[in-house]
Amino acid sequence: MARIFITGSTDGLGLLAARALVGNGHRVVLHARNQDRGKEALDKVPGAETVFTGDLSNLEETKRLAHEVNHSGRFDAVIHNAGVYQASAAQILAVNTLAPYVLTCLLPKPQRLIYLSSGMHLHGQPNLDQIRKNTAQLSYSDSKLHVVMLSMAVARKWPTVLSNAVDPGWVPTKMGGKGAPDNLQKGYETQVWLAVSADEKANVSGRYFYHQKERSCHPIAADVVLQEKFLARCRDLTGVSLAE
Repeated sequence: MARIFITGSTDGLGLLAARALVGNGHRVVLHARNQDRGKEALDKVPGAETVFTGDLSNLEETKRLAHEVNHSGRFDAVIHNAGVYQASAAQILAVNTLAPYVLTCLLPKPQRLIYLSSGMHLHGQPNLDQIRKNTAQLSYSDSKLHVVMLSMAVARKWPTVLSNAVDPGWVPTKMGGKGAPDNLQKGYETQVWLAVSADEKANVSGRYFYHQKERSCHPIAADVVLQEKFLARCRDLTGVSLAE
């Protein structure tokens, strides 16, 4: 039985992954933006261990969340699921890029890390100067490229941790919209599989998955020099460093 923390688990893919993991007997800790949504999440996922709240668009709240989660004990896996799409560039930077970075830095190393990216990352650019100066030109696609860069940097720096990125597909969630064409079940199954499976295909690191199959990601994500610049930008903005 594994213990898993899932950010953004009040609805959509995070909620579905939480239900699946609880249903398989695992201990799941939820995350919600505020207390009201936290109560709703516990109602939606009977059997969840607990829920922690924190607005990931606020750097100090994200740091506080990490501190509180740390006091609850270690995790076998963390699924960085939370994300925003139709939001300001500042919110996209805070939630999609900086929050998973900060939580990765501040939470004890789990055995497995799963980062939710998107096929749209293929159209993204690092835009590291935008991260340093302002966020006026930062897009959702850019942020999802950042997520893949982060997952690969962590895989390289932390060889004892399995760190992978996932494209869940364009699925019919609140974010994806009712008309989204991809399979919703397959959209969350890969995160669950990477978090707990003994399958040798899931016990890898530094990879990018779509529906439990490895796919090629944007080649720029594997550029070590750019990864280091990205980590430095995140460190400068947050005051938090990724341990070697």
